Amino acid sequence: MSKKGVLIPIILVTSLFFLWALLHNLNPILIPHLRKAFALDDLQSSLIDTSAYISYFVVAIPAGLYMQRFGYKKGVLLGLILYAIGALLVIPAASERNYIFFLSAIFVIAAGATFLETVANPYIAVLGDKETATQRLNFAQSFNGLGAVVAPILGGRFILSGIEHSPEKLAAMSPESLNSYLQSEADTVKVPYLVIAGIVVALLLLFVVTKLPESQEEESDGTHTVGTNFSLKIFKHKHFLWAVVSQFFYVGAQVGVGSFFIRYANHVTDMGEKNAAYLFGSVAMVGFMLGRFSGTFLMRYIKPASLLAAYGLLCTLLLLVAVFSSGTVALYALVAVPFFMSIMYPTIFSLGIQNLTSEETKIASSFLVMSIIGGAVVPLLMGLVSVAANSIQIAYLVPLICFLVVFYYGWKGYRI
Repeated sequence: MSKKGVLIPIILVTSLFFLWALLHNLNPILIPHLRKAFALDDLQSSLIDTSAYISYFVVAIPAGLYMQRFGYKKGVLLGLILYAIGALLVIPAASERNYIFFLSAIFVIAAGATFLETVANPYIAVLGDKETATQRLNFAQSFNGLGAVVAPILGGRFILSGIEHSPEKLAAMSPESLNSYLQSEADTVKVPYLVIAGIVVALLLLFVVTKLPESQEEESDGTHTVGTNFSLKIFKHKHFLWAVVSQFFYVGAQVGVGSFFIRYANHVTDMGEKNAAYLFGSVAMVGFMLGRFSGTFLMRYIKPASLLAAYGLLCTLLLLVAVFSSGTVALYALVAVPFFMSIMYPTIFSLGIQNLTSEETKIASSFLVMSIIGGAVVPLLMGLVSVAANSIQIAYLVPLICFLVVFYYGWKGYRI
């Protein structure tokens, strides 16, 4: 396959990285917002992340087998269809103000995102020179970083109302006034998710009319895989096994850092939800995006594993400051974390699939996407710690431990 022949596929597939960024980075907005609309505590509100990332765990292997049986393009199309359906289900869930219904809608959106991630990550990695696969994947993930910036800023603008009543004021409201307030809070999600559904449908139509080739390896031997050769033997590759473990802890840490950011900002500096959402999007997530681009550049001179280990250690140190200091020092230590965690997912992914065959890569991709269930577990643990300690700040010890695992993978675990 010529470089010219892979350019358009790479551009189109790179656009998908923006979509799952919307899913993941709207959750830090939805968690405090639905905490108000449904009168939840930290543990209950963390179920928003749990429903999204359990979907990854459940759907990842079927997505990999589907991709192996039908190819990359059909995997993309099914992922986009599920994503659009889930976004549309948010609208009746808000109208009914039914939290279980809402969690189900998030689950369906995440199922679509699982298909998209299972396809896009290995597809970008195998299209082009093997020597530059990590850089190429980090570059594509940089557009995921763009979504990470846009989602909390727009979500904070169009979803968060900025109205934050104290428990005493809520208790003093009449049943009719309280119900009207809670319903108005729930309804703010309708228009944003309708717009998201429209964007996804438009992208779906674009993929339908565009020819997507399979990987270079498959085209070079003139074959197209139609089997479903699934085997746990993939774990004989120790560097891959450690990649799955490291990805579990990394994704958990990433999700946990963002999910409770607005609560954390209010706790340490008494910052309002709209200002906290803007800070998260315009500073923390801009740092995340810039970290992706700068990380891609640094990998020309520093081995990806070495950069991964260094960034894992820096994230650990920043979280120590965030947990054990106070005020703006603590807040901005947390704000700095996304810059250094930015390269972790694609770097772990790329290191984990090194030296695997094309068929092994497809199944390995499923397991690496499955490990995203860390995003369901870590926020739940943070919610438990927050409720038990009555402090969201102490709960940030959980992602701190996770980053130590990432440091180990970059230090030793990646070795083939």
